[in-house]
Amino acid sequence: MCGIVGFIDNKKNKEKKEIIKKMADRIVHRGPDQEGYYTDEYVALGHRRLSILDLSKSGGQPLFNEDKSKMIIFNGEIYNYESLKNDLIKKGYKFKTKTDTEVILNGYTEYKDKLFARLRGMFSFVIYDKNTKEIVGARDHFGIKPFYYYQNDNTFMFASEIKSFLEHPNFKKEVNTDALKMYLIFQYSVHEETFFKNVFKLRPGTFFKYKNGKLTIKDYFNINYSKQNKPYEKFKSELKEILEDSIKYHQTTSDVEVGSYLSGGVDSSYVVSVAKPDKTFSVGFDLPGFDETMYAKDLSDLLKINNYQKKITSDEFFDIIPTIMYHTDEPHANLSTVPLYFLSSLASEKVKVVLSGEGSDEMFAGYNEYNDPILLKVYKKFPLAFRKLIGKFVSPLPHFPGQNTLKLYAKPFYERYIGHGSYMPEKEANEILNEDLRNDETIGDVIKPYYDKVKNMDDVTKKMYIDMHFWLPQDILLKADKMTMANSIELRVPLLDSVLFDYARQIPTKFLVKNKQTKYLFREIAHEKIPEEWSKRRKLGFPVPFSKWIHEEKYYKKIKETFNRDYVELFFDKEFINILLEDHYNNIKNNGRKIYNIYVFLVWYEVYFIKN
Repeated sequence: MCGIVGFIDNKKNKEKKEIIKKMADRIVHRGPDQEGYYTDEYVALGHRRLSILDLSKSGGQPLFNEDKSKMIIFNGEIYNYESLKNDLIKKGYKFKTKTDTEVILNGYTEYKDKLFARLRGMFSFVIYDKNTKEIVGARDHFGIKPFYYYQNDNTFMFASEIKSFLEHPNFKKEVNTDALKMYLIFQYSVHEETFFKNVFKLRPGTFFKYKNGKLTIKDYFNINYSKQNKPYEKFKSELKEILEDSIKYHQTTSDVEVGSYLSGGVDSSYVVSVAKPDKTFSVGFDLPGFDETMYAKDLSDLLKINNYQKKITSDEFFDIIPTIMYHTDEPHANLSTVPLYFLSSLASEKVKVVLSGEGSDEMFAGYNEYNDPILLKVYKKFPLAFRKLIGKFVSPLPHFPGQNTLKLYAKPFYERYIGHGSYMPEKEANEILNEDLRNDETIGDVIKPYYDKVKNMDDVTKKMYIDMHFWLPQDILLKADKMTMANSIELRVPLLDSVLFDYARQIPTKFLVKNKQTKYLFREIAHEKIPEEWSKRRKLGFPVPFSKWIHEEKYYKKIKETFNRDYVELFFDKEFINILLEDHYNNIKNNGRKIYNIYVFLVWYEVYFIKN
């Protein structure tokens, strides 16, 4: 795993060399083992390497092809690189290293744009052609690896992390306040333009070309579903084989030891039971209901694997938040990001690569929201117009059980399902913002273009599709990459694989959600490897006791102080957010998630715009 940086501007070669070094140093945590650079009158490229394959210095980057007309900087791992390499050798290509990087470079020379869909792995890379002065870059199918770009005036920049851009004198650091309203609703940045103006995310499954000042972006992969009519047992046996094959690829494509994260859930438990690494890692909190480490220890003991654990204190949690916001680049309000940082720090003491269970829920319908209760399924059959009347009728009434559900299902699908963010109505998000930042943007504006592509499919498939485009790449995978790389280790997700998805998209919904059980087919396969207590355990996520902690005066005062700093009124209605905090502290209403959204945005702003 590595970090890449690069830019095109009008500066002299000598200046380029100084700038590209500073940009790469900003992300040294992504690659502390080796560094490499290339500059000419047109372009500057930089690379920080975390050595996983071919540990010799010959694996350094930028890596040149045989005639030195092209070069590549690459972040990721390609698990099918050996088969691709054998095909290229038969076509006459020669290789000087044992890296997957060189396979991409020669593969692009042979297959051009058709190469990207053939790569099985996680990646973001850039190839520079010295003769044509063209730059080509791509990001993996699902967005496991990050890729950002900046375009303004005569400067084009790209990098694994936004913070690299801060070292370029042409970078104009400005807050993109247009991203703030939807961030409050989703808990992460949902638009292609990030919280930094003119900085964009390259979408998963796309590639770009840049030449003569013109940037073009195209898809090479699209998520789609094609349900097949096959017997259940056929799906089960075939999926089991593909799952085990994917775990094998992700574990064995390495020249260093591979460990694994382990919670109490079915995903990581299944991965560990198949891979059987020597070491597993788990973290939790020393509070009832917020700790699954005992389950991880029990399974590790059953499998005779060493399990390393850490209990996170409340002080550790609050103290590390500025560091977390620095590494996420943008404000990110998923509470589990913090324990993931500590988990990665723990693992980095023993290994350089870890396996994890991300992607299974989106691939195989694992979230609790995918399994509607019977009464709700019946209610959803009523026409939307009728449900709207019910919602309008119950809204002004005093609160009663089920009222929020009736109000929510008075809305069309694309206005009520956003995944697993800290949902709040657009009206409340506007009330939190200061008057100048309030706008008419809706959840539907964000979700509907995606919903329209699956509107004729069942609700479970619609939810999976939305989550594959929003929650998974912009929350789950982002924090997984940023928190592990902050600690200089590589995370691999064998349950999120292009070959695996190509099969999973064929599975009928009736085999995914069955007998009131989410992720049914996957759980049945897992049950052959792990005890039922693990395979049937309800999805918990990573519970964090933040809402409990801010009932304590110490942390209440810490947040209150932040909420009342002078710069806060640039973004929020101070009076409104202080009422949210007071109501929570006094047990009038649980506003914990909303408070955390606001708080970490302010911490992020301090890190990047006050303390710099």
